[in-house]
Amino acid sequence: MHSFLTDKLDKRTKDNSLRILKSSDRKLMDFSSNDYLGYARSEDLKMKIAAELKNQPHYLLGATGSRLLSGNLAYAEDLEKEIAKIHRADAGLIFNSGYDANLGLLSSVAQKGDTLICDELLHASLIDGARLSNANRFIFKHNDLNSLTQKLKNAKGNIFIVTESVYSMDGDIAPLKEISALAKKYNAHLIVDEAHALGVIGDDGLGLVQKLGLEKDVLARVFTFGKALGCHGAIVLGSKNLRSYLINFARSFIYTTALPFHSLVAIKMAYQNIKGKVDIQKLKVNIFLFNSIKTDISHQFIESETAIQSLIISGNDACKLLSNKLLRNNFDVKAILSPTVPEGKERLRICLHAYNTIQEIEALVQKIKEN
Repeated sequence: MHSFLTDKLDKRTKDNSLRILKSSDRKLMDFSSNDYLGYARSEDLKMKIAAELKNQPHYLLGATGSRLLSGNLAYAEDLEKEIAKIHRADAGLIFNSGYDANLGLLSSVAQKGDTLICDELLHASLIDGARLSNANRFIFKHNDLNSLTQKLKNAKGNIFIVTESVYSMDGDIAPLKEISALAKKYNAHLIVDEAHALGVIGDDGLGLVQKLGLEKDVLARVFTFGKALGCHGAIVLGSKNLRSYLINFARSFIYTTALPFHSLVAIKMAYQNIKGKVDIQKLKVNIFLFNSIKTDISHQFIESETAIQSLIISGNDACKLLSNKLLRNNFDVKAILSPTVPEGKERLRICLHAYNTIQEIEALVQKIKEN
């Protein structure tokens, strides 16, 4: 019964790529989570959230419905305006997750006869959103401006270039200034996923677009709150017309229950924390430290000046073996296997954080060198 399910799972098992959920009560050195600034574990942030909740006792525990029905709050709309102002955007719309935001954005803005031009290493949420649109879809080589130019020359209708500012598996940064110039030249609209740039890129941690002063040159920016901000949800930033358009046409916004009030409070307090910049500078110091001491094995790493450092170890078996060795030494470093990444590009994805100590970082690099 249901042999088609078993067959697919058996193949994953054979390829040593079967995904399973794991939990652990062991206290590990965290080099795995996306909690770059440590906000998910911040006692100070917890107290600020608790205080804000106490000051707003009239709000319900749950959202009770979609925002177009019973789930919209003045608090949510005020928060959208506040975040848009911080990022120097005209407007913003909060979604329940980064996946929902990317899915709703790409599936709705590009129509039949239009063209989406996507970097080959885009996150799955962007790929799925592009697939759900009725637009033509072109793929350009990762961060390759010549490849992008060739695709632009063949594009029709409304043209959309889709990129990430920091790539989630490689940790490298898009040549965004040059991509923006090409977008202008070919009259294309630029969409930038800033999920892994928030809290990391720029002295104030507000992302690559803002660091480069390109706010007015992009159609949409997507920021997720489940990484450096340590909470949940996402926002699409752009014009007031874009916000209205998404309210009317983005199905992942229209047909889902809104975020609960507690989540909105967490987002607001996290954004207030990021203004302090102290944790951002601690993270930058740790990134510099890691890059300075990995020299003996740097040829195995994808070049990165961000919190994501990827050590290429070809083959699922070899990659899992080293991950397990590190786990036995209390280092939480996850193996990223094919098909999540291409065969031969399996890797250990090392995430650095503001709260990692010098001793932890040095010990991790030493343990990798020993293996």
